[in-house]
Amino acid sequence: MLSIFAFIILGIVVGYFLRNSNLVKHIGTLLTLVIMILLFFLGISVGGNKQLVNNFVNIGWDAFLLTIGGTLGSVLCAWWVYRKFFKDKNE
Repeated sequence: MLSIFAFIILGIVVGYFLRNSNLVKHIGTLLTLVIMILLFFLGISVGGNKQLVNNFVNIGWDAFLLTIGGTLGSVLCAWWVYRKFFKDKNE
């Protein structure tokens, strides 16, 4: 866990010093590519787990409800943060 925080802090420091560089403009594209690769390997890992695949129907509803709850909670939290901190007070 400590190594994760160390990498985050290292990224912040490097980003601070490179903030005026042209390299930073391409970070979003690179990040999207890396996330897609990670999701691909996660799919391979899930597909290779026989116990998980055999019980897909049983855990499907639980996963669906957790997904809906997590998404709804994230949207409501983002809406609240936007209204509280970013929306103009005069509107």
